[in-house]
Amino acid sequence: MTNSAGAVQKGLVLRMSVPAAGQMAEIGPELGSKLGQQLGLSTDAAAAVGQAITDLSAGLAERNGDVEFEFNKLDGHLEIVARSGSRRDVTRVPLSD
Repeated sequence: MTNSAGAVQKGLVLRMSVPAAGQMAEIGPELGSKLGQQLGLSTDAAAAVGQAITDLSAGLAERNGDVEFEFNKLDGHLEIVARSGSRRDVTRVPLSD
């Protein structure tokens, strides 16, 4: 679950699991963009969070599996850790423009 805006100076911000494919998979990028906005990112940077989720899902997902995302504030970045089955990938989006 998400923490209140500004409550986390450094650490876990959100953990979620979404289907890798199908109609429900669209929730992941949308929630990622909303999270970026909550963290004070510009519209473009928040959209980059959503795009990162899309890219990570495409690269990791097993055909009918879920992808779990963990978002952490770390060293001026939003670190996004994605896991699906035994596979894992990480990307970072700057928290300031």
